[in-house]
Amino acid sequence: MFGSLSLLQLQQYWWFIIAILGGFFVFITFVQGGQTLIFSVAKNEDEKTLMINSLGRKWELSFTTLVMFGGALFAAFPLFYSVSFGGAYAVWMAILFTYIIEAVSYEYRKKNDNFLGQKTYEIFMFINGSLGVFLIGAALGTLFTGGNFFINQYHFSTWKTSTYGLEALLNPFNVAFGLMLLFLARIQGALYFINNIKEVNIVKNAKNSLKLNTIIFLAMFLFVVFKLLTMTGVGYDEQTKVFSLSTYKYLHNLLSLPVVGLGFFIIGTVSVLYAIISTLFTDSKKGIWFSGVGSILVGISLFSILGYNHTSFYPSLYDLQSSLSIENASGSKYTLTTMSYVSLLVPIVLAYIFFAWRAMDRGGMDENSLKSDMKY
Repeated sequence: MFGSLSLLQLQQYWWFIIAILGGFFVFITFVQGGQTLIFSVAKNEDEKTLMINSLGRKWELSFTTLVMFGGALFAAFPLFYSVSFGGAYAVWMAILFTYIIEAVSYEYRKKNDNFLGQKTYEIFMFINGSLGVFLIGAALGTLFTGGNFFINQYHFSTWKTSTYGLEALLNPFNVAFGLMLLFLARIQGALYFINNIKEVNIVKNAKNSLKLNTIIFLAMFLFVVFKLLTMTGVGYDEQTKVFSLSTYKYLHNLLSLPVVGLGFFIIGTVSVLYAIISTLFTDSKKGIWFSGVGSILVGISLFSILGYNHTSFYPSLYDLQSSLSIENASGSKYTLTTMSYVSLLVPIVLAYIFFAWRAMDRGGMDENSLKSDMKY
């Protein structure tokens, strides 16, 4: 089946797999968003414990999705791994650190003789939920704005700044992209608590948090969309593979991909807005599902306009011809073919996540849950 596909078709296939995983990761960041709400939504220790244990049932899914997304991206397009992780490693190491302290926090927050104290681990969760998500968003922003790298004829890459990726935070688009992802995660965290916890005060406070978070998210979202639609991107000639600047590149890509580009973007955006509005103005508790589907669709759309239609998904700010595309950054045809058969297991993994989610959430959580063993 996959053996009959051309190298370009395999590259396009794997970029779509990455787009799907990226969209799922955006959805699953509700865990991190929820972690940033534990101090503002919870008004006492019992409520905080309920919220953390509600998230604790899902935090491993968040970590697993991030590993799957990063693993697929780096395995299918190893030159991107070499350039980004080898050059902008300051950003990636900071992200990795926030996820390490998250895992440690869920493991040790409730341990006896915890010498750091429960509060310390709760702060660690907040750091992961805020700084970690913001940095991931800023790093994703650089896929549109580019990085300061050079690739020689032997495919050895060098980073041309001494800040090793942290200079991305000086670009307003990258900062806005990071804040957009952060406040979307906070919105989804609130929607998740409303769906998963039956305590009236938590639901009420989570709804209140939606208002301010939605205002900031919409401001960042509109800024990012405006910049994307007016941004000069980097494209390449289909025959010569020479890179060149292309005015309104992402707008053209959006219109050139009517289904996975424009269609998914519009449907996804409307779905997220519906989730917020229906939760704020009705008694609906199903907003997390509309927001989740919407986030996945918008994520797929953004990755599609980033990598398809002869576009550089990681432009070089130092040397335009060093820019990366799905064609020059991918693995060999043999590697992609072999990996494609493994990718058939992805639906099985997603089905496992779905059934595990349903089993863990059966009945929801309320004050009676405090009488049982709270693991986290």
